[in-house]
Amino acid sequence: MVDIEIKRHSLSHALAQAVQKLFPGTKLAIGPAIDNGFYYDFDFPEKLSEESLKKIEKQMKKIVGNKKVEFVHRTMPIDEALKYFEQKDEIYKVELINDLKADGETEIGIYSNNDWEDLCAGPHIEKMGDIEKGSFKLDRIAGAYWRGDEKNKMLTRIYGLAFQNRDELAEYIKQREEAMKRDHKKLGKELELFMFSDLVGKGLPMLLPKGATMRRILERFTVDEELKRGYEHVYTPVLGKIDLYKVSGHWDHYQDSMYNPVDIEDEQFILRPMTCPHHFMMYKNKLHSHRDLPRRLAEISPLYRFERSGELSGLIRLRNFTLADAHIICTPEQMKEEFKNALMLIKFLMDSMGISDKVWFKAALSNDEKGKFVDNPKMWKESESQLLEILDELGWKYEIAIGDAAFYGPKLDIQIKNVNGKDDTIITNQIDLFLAEKFDMFYINPEGERQRPVIIHRSSLGCFERTIAFLIEHYAGAFPLWLAPVQLRLLSISEKMNDFTDKVYDRMFEAGIRIEKDIRNESLGKKIREGRHMRYPYLAIIGEKEMETNSLTIRNRDTGEQTVYTVDEVIDKLILGDKKKTLTLEL
Repeated sequence: MVDIEIKRHSLSHALAQAVQKLFPGTKLAIGPAIDNGFYYDFDFPEKLSEESLKKIEKQMKKIVGNKKVEFVHRTMPIDEALKYFEQKDEIYKVELINDLKADGETEIGIYSNNDWEDLCAGPHIEKMGDIEKGSFKLDRIAGAYWRGDEKNKMLTRIYGLAFQNRDELAEYIKQREEAMKRDHKKLGKELELFMFSDLVGKGLPMLLPKGATMRRILERFTVDEELKRGYEHVYTPVLGKIDLYKVSGHWDHYQDSMYNPVDIEDEQFILRPMTCPHHFMMYKNKLHSHRDLPRRLAEISPLYRFERSGELSGLIRLRNFTLADAHIICTPEQMKEEFKNALMLIKFLMDSMGISDKVWFKAALSNDEKGKFVDNPKMWKESESQLLEILDELGWKYEIAIGDAAFYGPKLDIQIKNVNGKDDTIITNQIDLFLAEKFDMFYINPEGERQRPVIIHRSSLGCFERTIAFLIEHYAGAFPLWLAPVQLRLLSISEKMNDFTDKVYDRMFEAGIRIEKDIRNESLGKKIREGRHMRYPYLAIIGEKEMETNSLTIRNRDTGEQTVYTVDEVIDKLILGDKKKTLTLEL
């Protein structure tokens, strides 16, 4: 069997060969293999249409179908290669060769396929005929800046899909279609949860009433649970003087992801990218004894990070987001227990939302890269060993990621896959033995001496917007009762039932049930279809029989079954289901 990476890379060459056959004068950039196939970046002399993909794919299959065609590798002295590709007017290849020369390379590799060739280090398959024609297809056209730099020319990128055989390709396409149905950007619009506006700005989400309701449910749930567990909730400003972030070190290490300072009366301020320095100032507001610790300062924090437009993605990558943030300031003896308790809080929240089985853990540790991490080997050894001990004691499976730590300490990243199979960090917790010294934070120990505390940087629910995105995709918009923005919708069969419908609505609204009513002069079938499209947990049908018996015919979203209950029974069961935070519909 052909190695899939080699196959995909070989197909990127077949793509480039087909393009230059059909569109003479097209210049080649780069064409690597990727997770699900391959792509190649081109500088076309004319605009490429979607219809052109079919022609290019047809030409590719001619190339692949020629069982006699072999890939032939040869090397060329680097100066000779420069002249060769300059004569071919392949300006992007010339730039790449110059970079290789600057790195000390003396020769380069070229792969040829009949009379067509490309700069490449390889490897490739021996013969194009070894590739099953039905195992690949061209997918889409996109724009891509040369070398990912917005200052460079925008090129045309053609993506292709490639697998070992046609069955694997078909299965991938099927899975992707299902993922597209679950995509939170698509469903967020259909279910009226959130929106973006170019006039407001990229990466700046606006939660519509239903999305705001969902956010409010999650926020109240999180805050209430944190208060039960000894957290003290605070509010701090979204601005901070630049000096604050210079003291913390964030300005030196994360300046690229922070917004430019704002000048206010001869002082410079930053839109905050994190709350830890603010919370440290709160801690320093008074003297602390060891008996006062731990202090668990928590906040629902609006934060601001600079993300390039190409990195923005729905509610997952934003320029303004809200974090369920906290900083636990404790003694070294308390640290392990506090970190464990923080993790158990996270597990409780994940269990309640029904996504615990979707997450995995990554212990992010430091490496020897100079300037990236605080230069304190003893601190790193101590904090990293403690993090791994905690995970081992809990018995949680985890992966180790060397070099992914925060600049001031190791962290535990809680990862989750989105519908496209990409891993995203949903929550981060960090052990910090450094910043207490930077901010001169201390407590009085039992011996009456000043001692530095340990700081745990902790998020419980993570970023609300990102969590909502994952919940949309996980449930395909069909949320459990306790998370649903609308729990029940009343559907009157005719205008004769409108007064009764209004009375039921008022009773349920006063009971705290999230409810809507549809008393339009439309057919019941249409009302049911629209209610199903909006994925409401329950639809309540009201006709003459229901009005006479003070009852409701409840349609269960997940089963489609219809059952008659009294109005009182429905109210009681909805309130109980919401309180229990059940993940299945019980009416």
